[in-house]
Amino acid sequence: MPQESQPITVILADDHQIVREGFAALCRAHGMHVIAECSDGNSALEAISSNKPDLAILDLHMPGLTGVEVVRRLRSAGCESKLIILSITRDDHAVMEALRAGVDGYLLKDGPSRHLLDALSFVRDGGVYVSPLLRGAGLFTQAEKNRAEDPVSCLSPREMEVFSYLVNGFRAKDIADLLDISPKTVDTYRASLMRKLNVHDLVGLVKFAIERNLTSTSSSPRTE
Repeated sequence: MPQESQPITVILADDHQIVREGFAALCRAHGMHVIAECSDGNSALEAISSNKPDLAILDLHMPGLTGVEVVRRLRSAGCESKLIILSITRDDHAVMEALRAGVDGYLLKDGPSRHLLDALSFVRDGGVYVSPLLRGAGLFTQAEKNRAEDPVSCLSPREMEVFSYLVNGFRAKDIADLLDISPKTVDTYRASLMRKLNVHDLVGLVKFAIERNLTSTSSSPRTE
């Protein structure tokens, strides 16, 4: 992170302009320098990789790459920027997947603006910030308690990505485009995750997800 005399550099990524403008105004009001605003995951990945900001705030669901996929690729490339996910999603599994991918914080869009400032202070000191509007410590303790008996915990990060898209109505070709892999590779991941979950068809997979509250509030492929 920069010395205190230097402004914190920030990149914002959200497909809703009003959200980007709101967070940009908040950042500037507290002395931060917003160097880029992106409306999709691919441009966010490029902007963060090129500019190496101190902080990047990423929407969880964006056109192109998801926020978690952007984080995953950045961490694989050795990116040291502080990365915070911004979402309306309160699902515990979504939060845990983001944390496993390497985020430094998880904020809710309907939380107060002070949470962003709290998160910034926390992650600058090396901590991981999770919105207090979520279940906090229970998120971790319950996840670890149920890990052995929850087959979802056996899925790899990529399998979880494919699982999430499948149960929310995306076709293999769409998933392949979003994750920048081939449809055949998507089919391989689908077969693998179904075997791990002991599910034999897409209907069963959707039922599995609904029973565990792992689907979005939408029944068709949409971004937030």
